[in-house]
Amino acid sequence: MTDETNAKSKETLNEEVVEAAPEVVDSEPKKEEIDWKSKYYYLAAEMENGRKRFEREKENLLKYGADKILGDLLDVVDNFERTVDMLKFDQDQKVKNIVVGLDMVSKLFLDALAKHGLTQVECLGKDFDPNFHEAMAQEYAEGKRPNEILKVFQKGYVLNGRLLRAAKVTVASDKQ
Repeated sequence: MTDETNAKSKETLNEEVVEAAPEVVDSEPKKEEIDWKSKYYYLAAEMENGRKRFEREKENLLKYGADKILGDLLDVVDNFERTVDMLKFDQDQKVKNIVVGLDMVSKLFLDALAKHGLTQVECLGKDFDPNFHEAMAQEYAEGKRPNEILKVFQKGYVLNGRLLRAAKVTVASDKQ
């Protein structure tokens, strides 16, 4: 091969490279390709949002799923407490022993429920809070602040920060 042939083949090669290069540089993504990518990103985001929503619902179900059965069990606790309150003034030794046993069972029951996130709403001596208390009556009491809770008819309970049952209370009035 001569220098002239070599130079011609180089020129031809350069022309082919130059002709091919504009296609690569000037090529823009096609509309179908952009649509496909946006659909892919949209679906990926939807999948991630669905996963997060599922996780939140699972956590809420674990935290609050037992609220209906716990609400029913609170009636049992109330009956235990009413029974103890009625029998604790009896003078018979056998009845006193039964009262002690019922009181122990009631406390064990409440401790077991507390392990699962159930707590009692604070009432006596506290200010009335409509988010946690339900006023059943209002009465004047000397030396008490207005809206201070005087009596509790039924205890209130909170399950993992969410009100399960409002406390039914009597509230102090500022007028006689």
